[in-house]
Amino acid sequence: MNAHGTAMKAPATLERCPLMPTYGPPAVQFVRGEGARLWDVSGKEYLDFLSGLAVTSLGHSHPVVAEALYAQAQTLLHVSNLFGTEPGWEVAVTLDRLLGGGGQVFFCNSGAEANEAAIKLARKWGGRGRHVVVSAFGSFHGRTLATLHATGQPAKHETFQPLPEGFRHVAWNDLEALEAAIDPTVAAVLVEPIQGEGGVNPATIEYFAGIRRICNERGLLFMVDEVQTGLGRTGEWFGHQHYGVVPDVVTMAKALGNGVPIGACWARAEVAGVFEPGDHATTYGGQPIATAAARAVLAVMEAEDVPARATKAGASLTDALHALPEVVAVRGLGLLLAAQLVDSIDARLVAAEALRRGLVVNAVTPSALRLAPSLLVTEAEIAEAVAILGAILADLSPTSSPEDPA
Repeated sequence: MNAHGTAMKAPATLERCPLMPTYGPPAVQFVRGEGARLWDVSGKEYLDFLSGLAVTSLGHSHPVVAEALYAQAQTLLHVSNLFGTEPGWEVAVTLDRLLGGGGQVFFCNSGAEANEAAIKLARKWGGRGRHVVVSAFGSFHGRTLATLHATGQPAKHETFQPLPEGFRHVAWNDLEALEAAIDPTVAAVLVEPIQGEGGVNPATIEYFAGIRRICNERGLLFMVDEVQTGLGRTGEWFGHQHYGVVPDVVTMAKALGNGVPIGACWARAEVAGVFEPGDHATTYGGQPIATAAARAVLAVMEAEDVPARATKAGASLTDALHALPEVVAVRGLGLLLAAQLVDSIDARLVAAEALRRGLVVNAVTPSALRLAPSLLVTEAEIAEAVAILGAILADLSPTSSPEDPA
């Protein structure tokens, strides 16, 4: 039975998984979500503290977003980007306002596509011979061939060599390394405010200020990847706003659609203006149902003041995690956090056991858990999640004994 008390059909039994093995066979099949809760095909309930990798920032099946999708699906689904639509225009205006104004937006379908647009924009802006994008080791910018090479994780590159040329990587939070990497071929610097997939590692204020100074001095674009950090998650509308800098280009996706695929690349108008008709395009990017969802998401986010909520809830979650003996550090900002565990505990085992006990988190590194709950998460849900984690960590602690209660 599901949460509504109706029978659910079990998935078909196959000799092999019908999905390509890019993630491995799924451990759980979810069928329904509401707020911070998920239910699987057997009716088991879970507390979601991953939010689809920081995507469902308003929780699952938010009624305002659901109603917007329903209304738009009955009105207009697609006309192509040869024409404009009302929700797309309104979302672009809102994003520009939240970023301080003076820019223009390109809509696409994902964070990788948003970063592809930024890379192409940097190449067009830089001109022939000035096309290199410098990013940081430990970064993550996407899985297309170009954004994979922008990603500063060489182990992910080898299988797909040769990758497109024009990318260079330097040590994270190291301004001297960045300056040493810049030569006349460099057009832009691309960084995240917090390296999410790299382990939830925030930039320092000095680092972001220094990048802005270097870009100003060298005539480079400062491009910030806000795909995971954007739209309230860190306690500001965008992560770079913690650092008091104004980038030239900002990319975003994930939370913008609360689960509906949409991405966006914003650039200052003088930078965006180097694109001409035909330079870049997308069939589905910014189509009405995606932008209708984004319009509803942004309206709820502003009404709920999600940056303030993320700041308050993030402080509560951080304090609760610090109280666990097996957690040696907590990194991140707002509600994008990593709990660093003692060396003797494998975060992957903790995440697997958490799923078994009804809590969704993930091991962002072998020794750290990532927590990114809904920005509307309650204090009671935080307490419940930390209680589950605390019990698991106590069971796995090397100081526990067989007589310890489970």
